[in-house]
Amino acid sequence: MADLKQFLELFNPMPGNHYLLVTTFPDEITTALCDMLQDVDGELGLAVYDEDAKDLALLYPRAKIQNMESFAKPFRAIPRDNNVVIFKDIFHLHTNQKMILKIAYTTLANAAHIIIMQKKGTMDVDAIKEILEEFEFRAANYIDVLPEYDLVMAKKMHMWGNGL
Repeated sequence: MADLKQFLELFNPMPGNHYLLVTTFPDEITTALCDMLQDVDGELGLAVYDEDAKDLALLYPRAKIQNMESFAKPFRAIPRDNNVVIFKDIFHLHTNQKMILKIAYTTLANAAHIIIMQKKGTMDVDAIKEILEEFEFRAANYIDVLPEYDLVMAKKMHMWGNGL
């Protein structure tokens, strides 16, 4: 994969931040996020929708890992516990997109970010922006920082729509 420098510049991790990455497979993006958060004593939660993903605890010993059995099941997340939620290569595959957006909204702290990223050409960017708006995420933007991925980032705003 290309250099992740621009991608990592999207984040401003603070000490103790929690990020949640929901994906079909961990890769160098997972490793880069884990390393970045480790530098600020933060935590990466990892929900992996891949029944063959074994031994992830060996690769990511500081991450909180959930192995998800099916695209019909939701990941678990504590309310207002995360500063960023990233859906990587999962949103278009999950059978209940609205449910996982609701979980993401609930687990995000106020003024926190959601990112939906998928391989180039597999995401309808305008449809993603619309569904994010429907679920009270604001300022959705397409950001071209990785040549292999389309990426949309939006923000959960304090006192907007669903409120706290």
